Amino acid sequence: MRDTTRWAALFPVAALALTACGADGSHSGEPTLTFANSYPEDHPHTRCGIDLVAERVADADAGFSVDTFPNSQLGSNTETFASVMSGDIDMDVQGSAALGSSYEPIGVLDAAYAFRDADHLFGYFDSEDSQALKEGFEEATGAKILDAWYFGDRHFTANKPIREPEDLQGLRMRFPDSPIYLANAAAMGAEPTTVAFEEVYLALQQGTADGQENPIPTIAGDNFAEVQTHISLTGHQVGSQMIVVSGQTWDSLSAEQQEVLQEAVSSVREDNRACIEEAEEQILEEWRAEGTIEIVDDVDVEAFRTRVQDYFAENLEGEQLELYQSFQETE
Repeated sequence: MRDTTRWAALFPVAALALTACGADGSHSGEPTLTFANSYPEDHPHTRCGIDLVAERVADADAGFSVDTFPNSQLGSNTETFASVMSGDIDMDVQGSAALGSSYEPIGVLDAAYAFRDADHLFGYFDSEDSQALKEGFEEATGAKILDAWYFGDRHFTANKPIREPEDLQGLRMRFPDSPIYLANAAAMGAEPTTVAFEEVYLALQQGTADGQENPIPTIAGDNFAEVQTHISLTGHQVGSQMIVVSGQTWDSLSAEQQEVLQEAVSSVREDNRACIEEAEEQILEEWRAEGTIEIVDDVDVEAFRTRVQDYFAENLEGEQLELYQSFQETE
C-alpha cells in the first residue's frame, strides 16, 4: 500500500480486462459488472467479500457476471467512486467518510462512537430510519447503496499507551483528511496531522507523526507495528464500508438480476464480518505471543465516549446532528 507507483503499473491490466469484456462490458452477450476495490487480494474485504459476491452471482446463473479488480487496478480509492457515478465502473466499496465528499450527511456514519458495535451499525442500516439517508445519497450521486459491511473497529497506535483522552495531549496523530475524521480528532482531544495513507509508515518511522488510528487488520497489513510500540484498544469508530452500484448499471439489470445482485451482496455481510473478526483475533494472538507491540486493553472507553458525544452535541449541525442522535436511539 505504501508503494503508489504500483498502482499506475496496474492500469494497463484493467484496460485489457475491460477491453476483453467488449464495448458493452459483456462476455458472450452477457453483461459483466466491474467491481472495484483498493484492498489487496488477501484482505478480508476481497477474499471474504467481493470474491464471494462474484461467486454467488455466478452460482445464480441469472444472465450476468461480476469481474473483481482488487489492488486499485481501476484507479485509486479517491477516484473510483467518481467513475461509479459516471457509469464507467459498475460497483465499488467505499467508506462513509469518502462518500461524504459527494453527499455530506453520510459521512457522519464514520463519526467516533456513533455506534456501539457492528450489531448496532447493522441495526441502524436495516431500520426505517436509514431509508431517508440512502434515498438522499442516491438522489445526490446517482449511485445506489446495496449494503453496509463491517470494516473493523479503529484503534490508536503510538509510542506510549493511550488510556484516557488526556494521554493524547502533545501527540500528533495521523487522521485521514476528511471533515468527519478531523471532527473525530477534535472530539477526542487529539492533535491531527493529515498524511496520505501511503505515507503513514514513513511518517511514523521518521517521527513526523507520533501515532495513527486504523482497524487491526490494516495496522498489521501495513506493518505499523514495526514503527509503533503500543496499540490502545479505544474502539473509537465502528468502521463501515458501503457497497455501491452505479445507477445506470442498476437500471440496466432486469428485476430478477437486481434481486440476485442484492442478495449476493447482502448475504456476504455476515461472512465478511466473521472474516474480519477472525483476522483481528489471530493478529492480536500473534502480537501477544511474539511481543510485537504492547496491547493496551485497559482503556477508559467511557471517558472517550462521553467526551466525544458531548462534543458532537455542541458542534454537529442540521442533518448530521439529527443522524448522529438517531444512531444513539437505534437499538
